[in-house]
Amino acid sequence: MSIKIYMNPNNNSILQDIEEDLTEPQLNIMLTTDDDDLRPVYISGNFNEWHTQDKNFEMEKIGEGLYHFKFPHDFNYPDELLYKFTKGDWSEVEIDKYGNRTENRSCRQHSGVRKEHVDLWRKNWLPFKPNFLPQIHLISDEFEMPQLNKKRKIWALLPYDYDSSDESYPVLYLQDAQNLFNEQAKYGNWEIDKKLAVMSEYNIGKIIVIAVEHAEKDRIKEYNVGKTVLGVGQGKKYIRFITDTLKPFVDKKFRTKKEREFTGIGGSSMGGLVSIYSGLMYPEVYGKLMIFSPSLWVVPKMNFTGVEFDEPADTKIYLYAGGDESETMIEHVKRFKKNMIKSEFIADKMKIKLSINMEGKHSETYWSDEFPKAIEWLFFNTKDH
Repeated sequence: MSIKIYMNPNNNSILQDIEEDLTEPQLNIMLTTDDDDLRPVYISGNFNEWHTQDKNFEMEKIGEGLYHFKFPHDFNYPDELLYKFTKGDWSEVEIDKYGNRTENRSCRQHSGVRKEHVDLWRKNWLPFKPNFLPQIHLISDEFEMPQLNKKRKIWALLPYDYDSSDESYPVLYLQDAQNLFNEQAKYGNWEIDKKLAVMSEYNIGKIIVIAVEHAEKDRIKEYNVGKTVLGVGQGKKYIRFITDTLKPFVDKKFRTKKEREFTGIGGSSMGGLVSIYSGLMYPEVYGKLMIFSPSLWVVPKMNFTGVEFDEPADTKIYLYAGGDESETMIEHVKRFKKNMIKSEFIADKMKIKLSINMEGKHSETYWSDEFPKAIEWLFFNTKDH
């Protein structure tokens, strides 16, 4: 196979001029990109269930901005090959030069050479389209919390087209609203509004997020359940507020899917810990738990023996941790997962996805990147991106 290589003076990337009359018994894909870095490139398509890190479909880097993949000789080609290029995740999928999503690529040939080009790649799910941003609705500045004798600011993030549809939606209750969609957040911003916009654009699914602000100086006390190394907490009262007071209000005010299989709760750090306990205390209410970097060190001997998972549907837990958070974070989350599935009965009722980013720090930036991945796995099964 003779290939001429030359330099493109416009972008200094190496491109390939492949002879048009080349024939190969298998299909070869030659990919050029103007936006190259050290991340590997994968092909995801209707032939591998759109998996984004399938080592069998990782392209070989043969030059700057230049990649090659040859399909196996025994590959079973679908009638129409549908695919996209990613840098290993839908948060890093190809986009056009204007930042728009691209349609699925299509190919019907089973041999020879096919040339493809990617202008840009998404980074951390961005950029987003403003017209897909969720409607941010302030439920109340002073929502009554009778269990705690307090008041709290609570928000609802509704799908961008909520007013023009009659759909009902799954609901996720999230802690620490101050850091979820606030550009001026002191410790960083999850940017869930922007991530929800991208998810809507990609038809991953629509969801209502109920964001509950934390208690400022009493945050740790309110998220601490029972008596722990942090002292006596108010976590059980807080969980009862979310479950017995806030959820019935939300279900009455908005078009929600009320059943447990459409109801989730989540958070990070101490917010992740109180969300775990919410699922343990009320498995009949919460079918999805989104747990990021939970403060498991607070309760190193969490006991699951008394948990009654007698619901017919599965409980799904998305568990994330970063390798650069603390010396014990990875160890704690792995032990948590092991303990949760130790009981055969619980294991039959529960699915846990453990996501570890070894470079991940204990910060909103990494939780922001993980948020859409968790939402997709917990609530939706869309594969066609």
